[in-house]
Amino acid sequence: MTQEELDALMSGDIEDTDMDDLSKDIDETAQEEIEEIENQESDENIPKGYSEETSHRWPLPATDENKMVHQLDDVTKESEEKASEIFDIIENISNELMEKEENVQKSIDVFSANIELFTKLSTKFPDVVAFKTSLEQNEDALNSANNTLEILQNSGNSIMSVMDIMQYQDIHRQKIERVINVMRALSRYMNTLFEGKIDDDNRVSSAQHIAGDEHNDIASSDDIEALLEQFGN
Repeated sequence: MTQEELDALMSGDIEDTDMDDLSKDIDETAQEEIEEIENQESDENIPKGYSEETSHRWPLPATDENKMVHQLDDVTKESEEKASEIFDIIENISNELMEKEENVQKSIDVFSANIELFTKLSTKFPDVVAFKTSLEQNEDALNSANNTLEILQNSGNSIMSVMDIMQYQDIHRQKIERVINVMRALSRYMNTLFEGKIDDDNRVSSAQHIAGDEHNDIASSDDIEALLEQFGN
């Protein structure tokens, strides 16, 4: 916003349409400032001098996408959530299969009773074709129902096998959590091992170049601080 626009706003000379445009400009400017701040915060964890051309000489920057424990925590959380969803789906399928098995079993009982009845009628009245035809139809229906029941039972057994296999997901989660605990313990141990009695602010600045060094590269204070910050993260 320019000084002229600010003066016009204070004096009330700006029309409604101008106010809308001005409000839009302010919103865009604020959004740009927010994005700039977010970009600056994300760049704070990237070592100085890190780029795609020099990435082969650096470890990955300590961002949320590359922090090992952070990533493993996400894996265990998401894996547990997805496994729970899968178990719910499998359980619903298993319940539906059991319900269908009960319905098929009822049909089998009816077909068996019909076969018994039409067998007696066919024997007693061999000349009645309808009894013989009904007997054959019920026998075919019974065979079909038995095949359907067998398929449903096999599917139920397969569902149980899937649920048993899914139990390994919990074991894998426990293994990952154990790795996380070991990594965190090592991190705390290393931090304790490198602790000093003198605060870093009170230390004498390190020499950037010592006589007798064979290299000509001199690390700046900013480079050293960035490296220390990288180790701290």
